[in-house]
Amino acid sequence: MATDIPISHNDQADHDLLDLDADLLPQIDSPEDLKHLDAQDLPRLADELRQFLIESVSETGGHLSAGLGTVELTIALHYVFNTPEDRLVWDVGHQTYPHKILTGRRKAMPTLRQKGGMCGFTRREESPYDTFGVGHSSTSISAALGMAVAAAVKQEEHDVVAIIGDGAMSAGMAFEALNNGGEIDANLLVILNDNEMSISANVGGLSNHLARIMSGRVYSSAREGSKSILSRMGPLWNFAKRSEEHMKGMIMPGTLFEELGFNYIGPIDGHDMNTLVKTLRNMKHLKGPRFLHVITKKGKGYTPAENDPCTYHGVPAFDIETGEPKKKPGSQPSYSAIFGQWLCDMAENDSRLIAITPAMGEGSGMVKFSEEFPERYFDVGIAEQHAVTFAAGLAADGLKPVVGIYSTFLQRAYDQLIHDVAIQNLPVVFAIDRAGLVGADGPTHAGAFDLSFLRCIPNMTIMTPSDEDECRKMLSTAYSLDTPSAVRYPRGCGTGVAIEDNLQTIEIGKSRQMLKGKKIAILAFGSMVSPAIEAGKALNATVIDMRFVKPLDEQIIYEMSQNHELIVTVEENAIKGGAGSGVAEYLASIKSDCKLLNLGLPDHFIEHGDTSILLADCGLDANGIQETILTVLPVPLAQSSESA
Repeated sequence: MATDIPISHNDQADHDLLDLDADLLPQIDSPEDLKHLDAQDLPRLADELRQFLIESVSETGGHLSAGLGTVELTIALHYVFNTPEDRLVWDVGHQTYPHKILTGRRKAMPTLRQKGGMCGFTRREESPYDTFGVGHSSTSISAALGMAVAAAVKQEEHDVVAIIGDGAMSAGMAFEALNNGGEIDANLLVILNDNEMSISANVGGLSNHLARIMSGRVYSSAREGSKSILSRMGPLWNFAKRSEEHMKGMIMPGTLFEELGFNYIGPIDGHDMNTLVKTLRNMKHLKGPRFLHVITKKGKGYTPAENDPCTYHGVPAFDIETGEPKKKPGSQPSYSAIFGQWLCDMAENDSRLIAITPAMGEGSGMVKFSEEFPERYFDVGIAEQHAVTFAAGLAADGLKPVVGIYSTFLQRAYDQLIHDVAIQNLPVVFAIDRAGLVGADGPTHAGAFDLSFLRCIPNMTIMTPSDEDECRKMLSTAYSLDTPSAVRYPRGCGTGVAIEDNLQTIEIGKSRQMLKGKKIAILAFGSMVSPAIEAGKALNATVIDMRFVKPLDEQIIYEMSQNHELIVTVEENAIKGGAGSGVAEYLASIKSDCKLLNLGLPDHFIEHGDTSILLADCGLDANGIQETILTVLPVPLAQSSESA
């Protein structure tokens, strides 16, 4: 369902010039308003926009440091190009808050990432300026290339610009698109927003000056004319080409992109508005594949974010003066922290353990491990496919790799999971974080499908911990196997149970009974055990913590089907193809006539918002589970059920 976000537009086609004596940002309701400013006024607008962004995110939380680094670039793009007719395709979307603010959504910023409010990423349904929806990285060049080819096929005259960060360039998909874009000579501009490098000497006046010259029409015409003439002259052409590459190599790292068929310009200072505007104006008049290298600083303009851009990549609401969260985190460890501590403990016991992450070391709780065991920690960058096959190679030669990965990102490596790990039956452990709904990040980051796509793969063992202690035990169990395994756990903290320090394992495929009741048996998986127990007490129902999705505890399912009128499965995963489907398959195989009710995530994408509210909307809180069961099998409400 599309979210209805208020977008401001100035209805007066020929309105007066902006009031330069007043604040500029409140007068900018669309990129068209930008064009009434002189270029010399843009740095002042950038200062106002950056301050507004800090103030907004301090109230709502969200992604901060990346957007602070793209303020000048965003203004320059909308100032030079005729958006939305000219297409801007942003990668990932973390850095697009300035884009949203300049495209009529400034007044909607208080609703950012809240239910019914503005999405934290670009979204086609939200605005015509959001030309492509994103959430995962490294898609911008492919999408922009498609738009550039579409324009050529339809004989339309507009520009297409892809803006991609240097982190996203580590994914193979980005290079696949660059290779294809240069080959078909598409009319495409790719901007590399490089925010890992400092603004060094070569990104100063000389480099900016050369970039403006090399993006200008005179240089471009001479370059293309020389190519046409010299290409007919064999050795002279080769000498000229090598000379040009040598000159570029001395001042800029552009040879790779030139070899891929792109006219490389840069690097330039991404916070120098004058250089940005002039260079973009020049490049707008060029044709074919073009590549602009821009150097920016994450967290620009806010000292805490500049000093610690990783922490301020995604933040809760915070105090601007101190940079501290307004709401102090709870004392309970998160599931990510449980995993991180287990990783360190197991590594002390087994020198074969290797930890791998595709650029999510902080989010997956692996920082401590990286410090204590740096030689056994591998952050492979945004390269999920490589991460999985890299792990398979390690396992093939006798090591014990553990891949810490978000559920949503494991989707990107599905082929490698099947072909390189499962078919070869290699002992790779997948610690799957952010399983289920993730709240404010919305459908692009929700782990709604991992049980469905893992359950059908032969050789896999799949576990779903219901609390922190179970998570630790299941990780140890997975590590003890000589076959592929997965432990999937939700975002945030568990139920607050005590955690045993040892590395105890559990029996494969065995569930545990939490409540003993009558008529109704609730088979709960992972995060749904706690609300299932609460509902089970009210319904006098039996509640089973199933623990394993594969292999299922078929013995307990059989017993429940013999002694109860209704079996209910509950999971924080898509109903279709999930754990409940496995229960249904087993009941069908034994020709059981016991009633079955599958509860889980519905067959549509769940919007962003507070996780507890979203789960309640899906009927996956205690009240929702209870109410849905009563529509299928009305029973008198019990005073209590027996604890197992």
